[in-house]
Amino acid sequence: MSTTAELDPATEALIEDGRARRSSRLRTRELWANVFPGLGFLATAAAFTFSYDAVRDVSPLTLGALIIAYALTYRIEFEVGSGLAVPTQLVFVPMLFVLPLDLVPIAVAAGIMLANVTEIVEGKIHAERVFVRLGNAFYSLGPVLVLGAFGPGPVDLGDWPVYVLALGAQFAFEFTSSAAHERIGNGIATRLLARYMSVTWAVDAALAPIGLLAALAAVQHEAAILLVLPLVGLLRTFARERRARVDHALELSHAYRGTALLLGDVVEADDAYTGSHSRDVVTLSIAVAEELGLDARGRRDTEFVALLHDVGKIRIPDEIINKPGPLTPEERAVVETHTLIGQEMLDRVGGVLGNVGQLVRSCHERWDGGGYPDGLAGEEIPRVARIVCACDAFSAITTDRAYRAGRSQDEALMELRRCAGTQFDPGVIEALVRITTR
Repeated sequence: MSTTAELDPATEALIEDGRARRSSRLRTRELWANVFPGLGFLATAAAFTFSYDAVRDVSPLTLGALIIAYALTYRIEFEVGSGLAVPTQLVFVPMLFVLPLDLVPIAVAAGIMLANVTEIVEGKIHAERVFVRLGNAFYSLGPVLVLGAFGPGPVDLGDWPVYVLALGAQFAFEFTSSAAHERIGNGIATRLLARYMSVTWAVDAALAPIGLLAALAAVQHEAAILLVLPLVGLLRTFARERRARVDHALELSHAYRGTALLLGDVVEADDAYTGSHSRDVVTLSIAVAEELGLDARGRRDTEFVALLHDVGKIRIPDEIINKPGPLTPEERAVVETHTLIGQEMLDRVGGVLGNVGQLVRSCHERWDGGGYPDGLAGEEIPRVARIVCACDAFSAITTDRAYRAGRSQDEALMELRRCAGTQFDPGVIEALVRITTR
C-alpha cells in the first residue's frame, strides 16, 4: 500500500471493512470460524506440555516479562495493504530460545489475550472477539515443532537452515489457520488471502533476524531482552504516524466522492435532461467496466467520469444546451468546449478528480481520430473515456429529447455496431451489447 494521500480503492474498502468488523459483534458464521481454530490451538498447546521435556529453566519473572513484552508488540499494528502487520517477531523469536518449548505457545496466547483485554477497555474491539483470537497463536506451533525435532539447543548462527525452516513452518501454520478462518467466516478465497498475507510475511521475515540477535543476547543474560524495547517504542511511533496517514487518505477519498456527487447534483439542477442522462450513463458504464475486467481503480474512475463527463456544460449558455433543433456550426463549436471546461473545473479540485479531469477531456474522442478536442485515435484514447463515450451515445440515442423521440434499444445497438471501428472502440461496443441483451 502506498503511503501517499491516495489509496487503491480495493485496499480502501478492505481497510474500512476490517476496521468495522473489529468493533462489531461476530456473525454466527464468523463465530464458528474463529472458535474452531481457538479450540484447536488450546488442544494442541496442551498436548505439547505433555510431549516435551523441559530442558530449560526459566524464572516466573522472565516468563511474565516476555508475555508483557509480547502483548506490547502485539498492540503495535501497521496497516500494510489491506491487513495488519505486528512486530511480535522481536519477542517471539527470543521466546523460542529462552523459554521451555512447551511453554512458548501458551506464552504467546497469554500475550495475545493480555493485549486484547486492553483493547476492550479502550473500546477498540468487541468483547466476544477476545477468546476467538486465540487462533492467532496457531502460528507459534510451527517453529516449536521444527526446533523440537532438531533439539532445542542454544542459539547458534551456524544452524541458520533450521531457523529458516522454522520460519517457513511459522508461515505455513499461520496461513493454514487464517485460510480456514477467512474462507469459512468471510468467504475470502485462498489465493487472494495468500497475496494479502505475503506483505505481513515480508515484515515478519525482516524482523526475525533482529529477534534472533536478541535471543543470542538473552540466553547469556535474560534481562538483555529489554534491549528490544527502544526499537518497539520507535515502531509504535511509526505505526501511529502510518495510521494517521491512512486515516487522512480515507477522509480525502470520501471528500473526493462527496465532491463528485455534489457536482453531479449541480449538473442535474442546471439541466434536468443532462442530469438524468448522466445517471443512466453511470449505471451502464460501471456495468461495462466490470464486464471488461477493469480493476477497482479503473471502476472508480469510470464511475466518476460517467458522473461528471457533462459537468462542463453548466458553463455553456442555456439557449444553446436546450435549443430544440440542430445547432449551427458556431453553436456546435461552443458546445465542444465543454470537455475542456470540465477538465479545467476538475483540475481545480485536484487529487483523484484532477486525474478524472483528463479522462473527461477525452470522452468525445473517436476511435478513428476524428473526435475532439485532441484528435486522439484507437488505444491513445484512455480506456475509461472509450467506455463512457459508448455508454453516453447509447443513452443519448434511447432518451427522448424536446426535438425528437428516443429510439429503441435494438436500434441503438444496431447504430453503435455500425459505428464500431470508426467512432467507437469495437471491444467496448461488444461488451455493451452483452450487458444490454442479457
